[in-house]
Amino acid sequence: MLKELHLQQVGPADHFDVEFTNRLNIFTGDNGLGKSFLLDVAWWVLTGNWVDQTAYPQKKGQENPKINCLISIKKNIREYQSHFDFSEQQWRTLQMPPLLKEVIVYVRVDGGFSVYDPARKRDHAYNFNQDTLWNGLKQNGKVLCNGLIQDWVTWQNQPNKYPFQLFSNVIKKLAPYPDESIDIGEATRVSVEDVRDIPTVNLPYGNIPITQTSAGMKRILGLAYLLVWTWYEHKKASELRQQKPTNQIVLLIDEIESHLHPRWQRVILPAILDVACELQSTMKIQALVTTHSPLVLASLEPSFDEEEDRLFLFELQGKDVTLNEIPWAKQGDTVGWLTSEIFGLKQARSKEAEIAIEAAEAWMRVSDMSAFPENLRTQTQIHQELQKVLPGHDPFWPRWIVTSEKRKSGLSGV
Repeated sequence: MLKELHLQQVGPADHFDVEFTNRLNIFTGDNGLGKSFLLDVAWWVLTGNWVDQTAYPQKKGQENPKINCLISIKKNIREYQSHFDFSEQQWRTLQMPPLLKEVIVYVRVDGGFSVYDPARKRDHAYNFNQDTLWNGLKQNGKVLCNGLIQDWVTWQNQPNKYPFQLFSNVIKKLAPYPDESIDIGEATRVSVEDVRDIPTVNLPYGNIPITQTSAGMKRILGLAYLLVWTWYEHKKASELRQQKPTNQIVLLIDEIESHLHPRWQRVILPAILDVACELQSTMKIQALVTTHSPLVLASLEPSFDEEEDRLFLFELQGKDVTLNEIPWAKQGDTVGWLTSEIFGLKQARSKEAEIAIEAAEAWMRVSDMSAFPENLRTQTQIHQELQKVLPGHDPFWPRWIVTSEKRKSGLSGV
């Protein structure tokens, strides 16, 4: 498990220092402040592999670029350090960590996945794009993964139903509601140009080949397959090595809500944590998750454990990027989350509505209106704008109407 990560002169800030918890670590904040970057570095220190580009150091500053981490291995916590070699343009590890026992899965925002399995390929990771995930991954003439389409059909038709039943159960857990359940249908031929039988899913409105499902559905099916495939192949490799399978998994998930409808966003993270129990009842899971979704955070309110879970916020303060742990506090609904310090919106409405309400509140306080646009300085102007930008049931209306009537009555009595 990853315990700490310390970055110096690399990334958007001069220093990043993070202490992780052993279960759920949530990272949020504005775009471009380093959330995906942090997951890329976490993946590298755990696996020794970069998914795409190496993290290059900053060109400013006098300190030497460093990436240090603390990793828990067999109940012992060890420190590992690396520095950037400018002449070779790569990171040099001063002390390589021993082989980890955890399976590590990186769910990337671009739809790709990366897997590190200590029981299989110990010095490299498996990197999937959308095509290789579905159609298979090969290297040097060897088949590393059959791909979602072939494995799905194989699992469904083989006498040993273990992987198929596990796969089916995981898919059902990741579905948002019983009335939107995803049931597996029979494979069918779809095209004269593709001789493969294509898996299908039974949705409330009919039977659909998986190649014709939505982007959100494909993300869920891909995630379910990747988790089951990783665990199934880990068990097979462990058998060949005559060793016990691991009981630990590390999940790195970037923008978990990507492509998902709000109904799915509200259940996806608790469902993924629950899926670990489907793989193995004694499984321990550490998750590093980035999100922009207030619904994802709201979904954690019943289960967030302040002893085991942490919430972090990336912020831009002046020209400096900071990363701080934020005390967990229930916000109730998405409006509460949107207007909390996590997202920092003044109003959970349109920008135009926010300005109109600010003008209305200033007028009700009998404040100086000169700072507002010329079309929002009188009661009549503000009322017309509120009618334009607010629905009739907006909770701001009663307060505005009552105050306006009082102000009118007070003026008429003078």
